[in-house]
Amino acid sequence: MGLAWVHARARCGVRAPEVRVEVFTAGGLPAITVAGLGGGAGRDARDRLRAALVASQFEMPSQRITINLAPADLPKEGARFDLAMAVGLLAASGQVPIEALCEVELLAELSLGGGLRPVGAVLPAALAAREAGRALVVAAEDAAQAATATGATVYAARTLCQVVAHLRGEARLPPTPAVSPTPTLASGQGPDLADVVGQTQGKRALMVAAAGGHALRFIGPPGCGKTLLARCLPGLLPPLDEHEALEVALIHSLTPASRGLAVWPQARPFRAPLHGASAVALVGGGALPRPGELSLAHHGVLFLDELPEWPRASLEALREPLESGQVHIARAALQAEFPARALLVTAMNPCPCGWAGDPSGRCACPAETIARYQARVSGPLLDRIDLHVNLRRLPAEAMAQANTAEPSTLVREKVRAAWARQQARQGLPNARLDAAGLRQHAAASPAALRLLETAGEALALSGRALHRVLRVARTLADLADSPSVEATVMAEALGFRG
Repeated sequence: MGLAWVHARARCGVRAPEVRVEVFTAGGLPAITVAGLGGGAGRDARDRLRAALVASQFEMPSQRITINLAPADLPKEGARFDLAMAVGLLAASGQVPIEALCEVELLAELSLGGGLRPVGAVLPAALAAREAGRALVVAAEDAAQAATATGATVYAARTLCQVVAHLRGEARLPPTPAVSPTPTLASGQGPDLADVVGQTQGKRALMVAAAGGHALRFIGPPGCGKTLLARCLPGLLPPLDEHEALEVALIHSLTPASRGLAVWPQARPFRAPLHGASAVALVGGGALPRPGELSLAHHGVLFLDELPEWPRASLEALREPLESGQVHIARAALQAEFPARALLVTAMNPCPCGWAGDPSGRCACPAETIARYQARVSGPLLDRIDLHVNLRRLPAEAMAQANTAEPSTLVREKVRAAWARQQARQGLPNARLDAAGLRQHAAASPAALRLLETAGEALALSGRALHRVLRVARTLADLADSPSVEATVMAEALGFRG
């Protein structure tokens, strides 16, 4: 009779809750029972466990073996706990010292030959193990991702035999060197604003969006530069700091594409999913919840082109995350949260043919067709977008003229200065100021307030829209290094309501 337990980690959003793998051996007919894994995961894990132990030439106890993964009500993936179950069985049968299991956590899949395979999503587990004061043992392919957690002790192994030798003290595994963050998580990716001809208002809106974290919508005919302008936006944002980079790395470590890879970001994310993506693909979800495009763009830019062509359900799913900065996914068995502080940029044509309002008069769409097309984007979603900019087709002679626009480097310096003012004043971007924050940090002159009240009545602006106008005006004042919101910047902010 023997009893041992091993520490491991499950997946739950960006968290890695602890799982205790308990192994009990007792007399009776030889059999292995795995409790705490749903469906056929327990049966599959049991078969891998038996084959790996035999192939690694360890003694397989001829006893009744019970393996329990606690807590039982926490959903788990079976393959993540293979190594913990194997080592726990060896400890319960006296082949590994039990005291060696107190200071380590084990996370790897077993092959039938006793090798270790990567399981992915190990960065949250490494951070949790660090907080618990324990080392983490993973497959060699997962070591680079786990070592991103600064201060965590990570051991990389290729076989079950190496792990057992380490725990016995026969051949210690060397700690994996920490993955040092890039000294400067550079901004400046994407096209340069100097490459965009004309569209002064669009460039101004990009600077305001970058400076205050405001959502932005471009409306204009095909080929007027909507997509090019959107792709310039990441190059205007300040570089990621270490805390932001770690949050981005945490989210990207949960994707299947990150398995076996280091996930430390080199720049702010830019995500541009194809229209037609489902609500789950956009905001996250699934049986085992994974982050969607909105969360993958956390601390970066999410660009939605052809906005009216997106499924209505997908767009409506954005409404609450845009307000809260969090995606909350509820399932019967678990709940998961993913951060979603992305800067939303959208683009759309004014009508199905794309040429409504163009001076050429080539649009033949009836008024009701245009109204139906624009109504595909709901009012509540548009109300959450701070900046609305109409772009026009440039004449041929303008395209042939020399471009004298400011390059992205100069605009980025202005954005950095505005960010610095916001951080010193309130510690967060203007786009995230609540009503109390607006009263405290966005003091407006009497003339500016009268203008806002008059425009609010004339345009029938909602309370949310009025607050968003005031936030934009505060950002414009920061760009001008003005301590208060004056009537001139209030008028410009109202102009961005479309």
